Amino acid sequence: MTRTLKYTSRAPVSGTTKSIVVLLHGYGANGADLMGLADPLGPNLKDTAFFAPDAPETIPGAPFGFQWFPIPWIDGSSEAQAEAGLKLASEDLNAFLDDILAENDVAPENCVLLGFSQGTMMALHVAPRRAKPFAGVVAFSGRLLAPEKLAQETVSKPPVILIHGDKDDVVPIQSMADAGDALVAAGFDVYAHVMEGTAHGIGPDGLSSANQFLMQKLGYI
Repeated sequence: MTRTLKYTSRAPVSGTTKSIVVLLHGYGANGADLMGLADPLGPNLKDTAFFAPDAPETIPGAPFGFQWFPIPWIDGSSEAQAEAGLKLASEDLNAFLDDILAENDVAPENCVLLGFSQGTMMALHVAPRRAKPFAGVVAFSGRLLAPEKLAQETVSKPPVILIHGDKDDVVPIQSMADAGDALVAAGFDVYAHVMEGTAHGIGPDGLSSANQFLMQKLGYI
């Protein structure tokens, strides 16, 4: 049984929803935290609605923080628990995506997943395994989980842009190269941008690259 994800949303500037961007937050954050990206992105994506779900699991001691799945080196969980959590969270996210696409009468090819950190891990795991390809995946400061399984388990191949800070001390920038290698080997169109001098966050140049990618893949340019 899937868990219903609570979410925040932002209507399109134009008032008419022709496309959707789903914002997937990182470990310990929530959907509202990432919804701030709609402020700089929304004016250039006038017919695009933004949805930002909370991850399904709360974190002990952090009442407003959520996780998509346990992280062993942070919380002491086992690899088996992390893998089981990823499977459950993927089912939850897929159900959420199906619902919002249907409710807004938007096709997958007009939807982009934008993730940060653990949200990127979810986006890169879920998107390739869906039957119909999304317009794209924007992957900030994360990593590709189980890259050795990607080629075999890929069902659809949305274009992906990997954006990472070269001073990231939480998810090392090598993770960007590893993800890119695996995605290219599996036949994905991959773009990349390194945010020079940026730690584990989103710099102005990275946001600009994401904006250009979104405008192109959602048909604004």
